[in-house]
Amino acid sequence: MSQLSPAPRTGGEILADALLAQGADTVTCVPGESFLPFLDAAWDRRDRLKVLAFRHEGGAAYAAEAHGKLTGRPGVCIVGRGPGATHASVGVHTAFQDSTPMVLLIGQVDRPIRGREAFQEVELAQMFRPLAKRVEEITSPDRLPEAVARAFAAAMGGRPGPAVLILPEDMLAERASVADVERLPPALPHPGPCRLDKMVELLAKARRPLMLVGGGGWTPEAARLITAFAEGWSLPVAACFRRQDIVDNESACYGGELGYSMAPSLGARVREADLILAVGTRLGDIDTAGYSLIEAPNPKQILIHVFPEAEELGRVFRPDLAIVSAMLPFARRASQLAAPAALPWTDWTRAVRGDHLANRVPNSCPGALDMGQVMAEIEARLPEDAIICTGAGNYTGWPQRFHRFRRYPGQLAPANGSMGYGLPAALAAKALYPDRAVVAFAGDGCFLMTAQELATAKLHGLSPVVLVVDNGMYGTIRMHQEASHPGRTLATDLANPDFAALAAAYDAWTARVERTEDFAPAFDQALAAGRLALLHLVLDPEAITTRTTLTAIRDKAQNKG
Repeated sequence: MSQLSPAPRTGGEILADALLAQGADTVTCVPGESFLPFLDAAWDRRDRLKVLAFRHEGGAAYAAEAHGKLTGRPGVCIVGRGPGATHASVGVHTAFQDSTPMVLLIGQVDRPIRGREAFQEVELAQMFRPLAKRVEEITSPDRLPEAVARAFAAAMGGRPGPAVLILPEDMLAERASVADVERLPPALPHPGPCRLDKMVELLAKARRPLMLVGGGGWTPEAARLITAFAEGWSLPVAACFRRQDIVDNESACYGGELGYSMAPSLGARVREADLILAVGTRLGDIDTAGYSLIEAPNPKQILIHVFPEAEELGRVFRPDLAIVSAMLPFARRASQLAAPAALPWTDWTRAVRGDHLANRVPNSCPGALDMGQVMAEIEARLPEDAIICTGAGNYTGWPQRFHRFRRYPGQLAPANGSMGYGLPAALAAKALYPDRAVVAFAGDGCFLMTAQELATAKLHGLSPVVLVVDNGMYGTIRMHQEASHPGRTLATDLANPDFAALAAAYDAWTARVERTEDFAPAFDQALAAGRLALLHLVLDPEAITTRTTLTAIRDKAQNKG
């Protein structure tokens, strides 16, 4: 039962207590004068509420989103009005497309001058409404506890996502007597027995079934149970874009990942499947190769679609069976379903798995640094509970294709393809799990979008290993330029610093690696450094993807023309 505060509190104090009441223990931020009363309250609660100060609001928002991915509870970020809010919007968009619970708190101008375009004033509700599940401006401090509770409920309910609270500065300084609102577990939709019976009936008729797992709302238990279901039914599983950590990659049922790093053989298997069991994923354009693997609105395959929000089911695809369920309730019920004694698709499952094992063999890599061998050395050294973080770019193909994810959560990667995500995400992971190995991959273009967060690592004593893959270009865009306009490249060359020297300026352990044989000893030292470590990997520009070269792409385009 809630209890009235014995004395009036400032809005900042009420906000801090409301976050604690909802189970928050960490807030990321770039400090701003528009929420000084909250920072003052956090100082008094610093033994319970950790504040991680970042160097850019985009990095702070990315880290909060990563916190939400790792814990299943909303990551919390607080930023200032106007410029701070616009900077942080990139993390909100990431949380929205990645279905990650997150709460963004934004300071706002004083209430008496709202609507006059005061200093740094933006109509934040209008700005964030398309990006968030819930947006609310709080005009009275006694409404803060219920508003924070609503934001947490919105962030975790149904399809997880971001919620935004707008906080006028003078409101946070005002005092009020108000009760805290206790934390409630989210209400999760469960699959009905008749729906599960129908699923079993459809599976019994299949000969080439394929389960696709993705989306948000997963927990370690849900991931373990959905793996048990797949193994019990000998169902081959493909992970959706940047969701490889849901099913143990060493399971005999695991068949690889969809998305930009997808093996052509897996794409063919999706087309050949006679039944698709899609669990947690929206089946977006990246997972379906532009809706070509699974056609919209009427798939050629029998489609069973499991999703936590009824509004999504049938919106793009017309499923043969729609099941409204959160991931854990579905995984629990599915893992209890007894498989038939004889399954007609075991050879199919072995073939899908065989395709995946063949895809683990790297292609030749041009240049002195062989990234396929680099990944092999990494795989030989990382523990099963390592956390791999990436941003966006062609360099992500190496960990996406060759890292074997064993435990959930083990991957922090933006499904919205947002550059600069890897380093802030790695800092969030190290803040949560200081004893786990955390490796952040970043391209040279990707890294410099948030490289200033090396200062955040130094400030808070966070020690991930950062691998900067440097090919001197925005590789993904160069690849598309050469494929569409061969030989006519513009704006994709990069003038880079010495990344190792840059990191050394932040007291990181560093090394520059240009040859394959130099990587393993450098990586060993980075893992053992006990502090922030960065390896500057110099990659031949020809090694544009894990499967082809820049020259091959250009030649193909020129021959086509």
